[in-house]
Amino acid sequence: MIRPATLEDVPALVALDKHAVTAAHWSTEQYRAVFSPNEISRIALVIEDRGTIQGFLVARSVALEWELENIAIAGPARRRGLGTRLLGEFLKAARSRGATAVFLEVRESNSAARRLYEKWAFAESGRRANYYLNPAEAAITYRLDFS
Repeated sequence: MIRPATLEDVPALVALDKHAVTAAHWSTEQYRAVFSPNEISRIALVIEDRGTIQGFLVARSVALEWELENIAIAGPARRRGLGTRLLGEFLKAARSRGATAVFLEVRESNSAARRLYEKWAFAESGRRANYYLNPAEAAITYRLDFS
């Protein structure tokens, strides 16, 4: 089941984040800020299996474009299509809000995520040297234009 994330989900998001090597590691305060009424327009989704959150996605609006900020799937739940379903639900929600495009950065070495984005027709749009730390690594930028 995919549903909008809530403030009550923050502990589960933090726990997933901590164990997802490729996630953008945010603090509890950063996750809480996603749900602030003063916050910029965001979409935060969770995917559950048997009542347990197995993954999440957070994106923010930048005018008519959306930035996919963070996505993570629990280790034991990987390779079951949950990331594909979560990303698909987000793209549907972004389109319904009038998005013209979605962009993101991903670690160059994260081949599983890169395959996922390419499966949804994201195109490589650039490279940012030394974008990530611990370990230092380039980011590959992707963009999906809605036409």
